[in-house]
Amino acid sequence: MEGRRSNDEIFLIIGLKKNDHRSFQKLFELYSNPLFQFSLSYLKSKEVAEDVVQEVFLKIWKNRKKLKTTTSFQSYLFTIALNTIRKHFNKVSKQNEIKHDILKEFSNNKLEFDDQSDFQLLVDKLSELISLMPEKRKQVFMKKKFEEKSLKEISAELSITTKTVEYHITEAMRFLKNGFEKLQVEGIIFFTLFVQK
Repeated sequence: MEGRRSNDEIFLIIGLKKNDHRSFQKLFELYSNPLFQFSLSYLKSKEVAEDVVQEVFLKIWKNRKKLKTTTSFQSYLFTIALNTIRKHFNKVSKQNEIKHDILKEFSNNKLEFDDQSDFQLLVDKLSELISLMPEKRKQVFMKKKFEEKSLKEISAELSITTKTVEYHITEAMRFLKNGFEKLQVEGIIFFTLFVQK
């Protein structure tokens, strides 16, 4: 049974190397759920785990000509998945670091927190409010504030005018200001931290 499956897999990989979509589909059907469960066990998010599976198979398709029938296809898949998961955690860690730096910069000048929980409350609120923005506005805001890109760079990447970029940033700042004012933080973050550079 195991030998036949191995031969079937080799046959599918050969088909995939020849651009056969049916072979690709069958490999996806064979491995997508194990990959999903593997990713979910690390990420604890169905959406992100699904993204990992999609990214893994996208890489498989792009690199189909280089696939080898002499090595374990399953090991290759799970290695890609693990690297993708690591990249995700690195990205999340970097974003959290930026958020903490932003709030620390503020707190040194404007705020005194009673304890770490107050600080974490602001970090969590910042994340929550950003996630509630319309998708395009969130993209613009993240590129400007987290990736530190210029208005022209954002305009080119998102195929919108610099005026539209400015509009989204202004609206994002207004939205965040209102959200933080509800926490009675008096909008401190926006007039100092999120001032356009």
